[in-house]
Amino acid sequence: NLLSGQTFQNYVKDMERVHMDDNPVPSKMVTDVSSQVSSKTVDYGKQGDDNLSGYLSKPSKDSTKLPSILVIHEWWGLNDNIRSMTDQLAAEGYIALAVDLYNGSVAEKPEQARKMMSAVGKDPIIAKKNLQQAFDYLKKETKASKVGVIGWCFGGAWSLQTAILLGKKLDACAIYYGRIISNKNQLNSIHSPVLGIFGGADRGIPVDRVKTFEQTLKDLNKTVSVHIYKGAGHAFANPSGNNYQETPAKDAWSKTLEFFSRYLNTN
Repeated sequence: NLLSGQTFQNYVKDMERVHMDDNPVPSKMVTDVSSQVSSKTVDYGKQGDDNLSGYLSKPSKDSTKLPSILVIHEWWGLNDNIRSMTDQLAAEGYIALAVDLYNGSVAEKPEQARKMMSAVGKDPIIAKKNLQQAFDYLKKETKASKVGVIGWCFGGAWSLQTAILLGKKLDACAIYYGRIISNKNQLNSIHSPVLGIFGGADRGIPVDRVKTFEQTLKDLNKTVSVHIYKGAGHAFANPSGNNYQETPAKDAWSKTLEFFSRYLNTN
C-alpha cells in the first residue's frame, strides 16, 4: 500500500531528495486575487477532541450550490501559498476548501516537511477520515453541486487517494506529480475523471511509472488525461518552492481550469 509501511517511507525519502535545497517561498503560481473572493478559516471536522481547521474561499458574488473543490497542500503544509491557489480557484467560480493534513503545522525547512509527511504515512486512516469530513462539510455547508479535488506533490498523492476513497461521490480529480499506484483493485474504485500533471525529468516519479498508471486506468475504462512535460522536474508548478518552470506550469494550470470547467460546471 502506497500510504503505509516501507513503500511510503521510500516515497518520503524521494521527496526529501528532490526538495533538498528547496524552501517554501511563493512561486510564480501565487497571485493575489483576494479582492475577487471572500475567504475565512473554518472548522470542517474533528480529530479526537481537536477541530480540523481549513481555509474556505468563495467567489465574492452569491455562492450557494456552486461546484466545489477540495485543495490538498504540498509537503510544506497549508501555508499562504496554498491559500492563494484556493483563492484563485474561488475567483474562477468555485467554492474551494483547503484541507490541513498537518494539524496546523507548517514547514519552513525540508527536514520539517519530511517529519510531517512521514507522520501522516504512519496512520493514513486519520488522513482519510480528515478528507472524508472535508468532503461532507462541502456537501452540507455549501450545498455543493459537484465536487473535485486537486493536490500538489504530497497533496497529489492524496488527491488520488481521495478519488479512491470517495468513488462515485467525487466528480473530478487533478493530480500534480503525486505518487501514483497501478494496483487495479484500488484504481477500479475511481469513478471520477482524472487529470495527471507530471514532469518528464521528475527524479521522484519516473515516467515509466506514470505511463503504467495511465494505461491501467485506461484498461479499467476510466476517464484519464495525463500530461508529461518534457524537461520539467518535480514541483515545477508548486505554489511554494524554487522549482517553478513558467512554460509548463502555465500550460498545466490552463489544462487544470479547462478540466474542472468541463467536469464540475453544471450550466
